Amino acid sequence: MDPVEEVLNNPATRAYIHRLIGDEGINLLERFPKDGEHSDEDLAASTGINLNSVRHTLYTLYEKRLAEYHRIKNNETGWLTYLWQLRIDLLYDAIREDMETVLSKLERRARFEEENDFYICKDCHDIYTFTVAMGGNFTCPNCGQPLSHFENETLAKALRARIEIMKKTLGHA
Repeated sequence: MDPVEEVLNNPATRAYIHRLIGDEGINLLERFPKDGEHSDEDLAASTGINLNSVRHTLYTLYEKRLAEYHRIKNNETGWLTYLWQLRIDLLYDAIREDMETVLSKLERRARFEEENDFYICKDCHDIYTFTVAMGGNFTCPNCGQPLSHFENETLAKALRARIEIMKKTLGHA
């Protein structure tokens, strides 16, 4: 099976790709010629997809190292032509990198939740750290209502559970 077809037939990887490049990008991948390198103009012409959409998709894939190009300069005009090819074989590396980024953010958030006490306004539902609440005499800066202690243990526990799942998935456990 073709690597692009394989990726697009898997619901999880298709969802990742879709979130990255949208419907038009998926359409481009489905129609992308199997072999060789292709200019963005040729891809637009052969697939019927708008040139700007083709370029946007290719640059987005390039940012994740899922496409690569090389330039050819026309010596007469000085114009550059970019020849593109897909690197779908690097998809799992891109997913792993994104998961590592999310894991890092979740760990920072979990630390923040564990290291702080929080107070909530029952009217506005805004939540403040102890320092901010104390600075405002434990009254809401928006509406002036008194702030109540907010128990964030459920959130901290959920964050830790998600972190552990991601660590196992990534092989950090």
